[in-house]
Amino acid sequence: MSIISAPPGRFDLGELKAAIHRKLLQKLNLQRVTSQDREAVRREVSQLIEGLVGQESTPMTYAERERVSQEVMDEVFGLGPLEALLKDPTISDILVNNHKSVYIERNGLLERTAVQFRDDEHLRQIIDRIVSAVGRRVDESSPMVDARLPDGSRVNAIIPPLALDGP
Repeated sequence: MSIISAPPGRFDLGELKAAIHRKLLQKLNLQRVTSQDREAVRREVSQLIEGLVGQESTPMTYAERERVSQEVMDEVFGLGPLEALLKDPTISDILVNNHKSVYIERNGLLERTAVQFRDDEHLRQIIDRIVSAVGRRVDESSPMVDARLPDGSRVNAIIPPLALDGP
């Protein structure tokens, strides 16, 4: 789930995912997609992603191809890098301090994760996706939001100018 630094002579997984995401957006017919049901859209997007990953000239193992495909799906339909953390039932809390610093609470102990966002803008997009789903907003005129998700989870988000080191 995390963006890994590429060893010498290997590809950068984050760059590869971003490139596939850009190609996906170019190939999607957004008008047609919005008129279909959610499951049909997921299947179509999944097939497109698998095709784009398969076309990559970058040598990847089957597991790496699957991982890239899943992470792009998470970016399109979920909360990006947070999706794997949200699916883990042993995690009781997720704390995002900035785009490079994500902690989890598991069994009452905080652990730093390898999960990172591309940059502050990527983190802002995910924050906007979370708060807009519950009818809230966060922007420069209202830089702090506290909300409850439908499942009862709390969300607290702070962005600049209140947050000094990014969202």
